[in-house]
Parts: sequence; structure tokens; C-alpha cells
Amino acid sequence: MASEKKSMTNTKETSDSVVTEKTRNSATYIPNVDISETKENLVIFADIPGAGEDNIEVTLENDVLTIDATVAPEAVHGHKLIYREYGIGDYSRAFTINQAIDRDKIEAKIKDGVLCVVLPKAEAAKPKTIPIHKG
Repeated sequence: MASEKKSMTNTKETSDSVVTEKTRNSATYIPNVDISETKENLVIFADIPGAGEDNIEVTLENDVLTIDATVAPEAVHGHKLIYREYGIGDYSRAFTINQAIDRDKIEAKIKDGVLCVVLPKAEAAKPKTIPIHKG
């Protein structure tokens, strides 16, 4: 967890985060995420059920990674909805990236409602092992 905080900061937890309003009249959910780090990459897994590749936008601007997705409720023809527990709406989450990222190699893919964003570390940000010489 400590290395996660070192690499990324969730903008909702910072005092300088930008509060935005949506122009679309729908519920907006904050997707649950898992963040992992290797020597080569930062990887974000975000739960965004109901979203497809055509309605997900991932942007990195001014070191802020933003995930936005729109999900439209599906009408079941021949049925009238009388009760719903599952909330349908949009998803939005933003993170401040505190490491140098190779922006040209960022990848994102969606499978089974889970978005995976791979952020390759720039060469300068990768850890280097310094050999110890007997002296």
C-alpha cells in the first residue's frame, strides 16, 4: 500500500483536487480499483460493469489519469421494471501520477467489466540496482 501511495494519488484524497460537475443527468459511480506496481509498470484494474470499449475514455493530461465511462440502462422489451437494486450509471475516477510514464506505450483493455490500464514507467523512473564493490 505504501508503494501505491508513492506512485499514484487518488485526486479525491488530495486537497488540491478539482471538483467537476457532469452535464449528463445520471448517477456517477466511483469505480473500485486495484493498483499494482512492477519494476516496469504501474497497472490499474478498475471495475466498470456494463461499459464497453466504445464508451470508455482514459486520458492522461498534466499527470492526471482520468477514467470515464458511460453506461446506458438496457430496457427489457415486453417487461415493465417494478423494482431495481442494481444501480446503472456512469463511472469516473482520477489519479495524479507521481512517476515519469512513457506516454507512448500506455495500454488499456476491457474484459468482463474490468478495465486494465498499463502505464509503463519511463526509463528514468525505473529502479536501478547499484553494484557494491569491496573497497
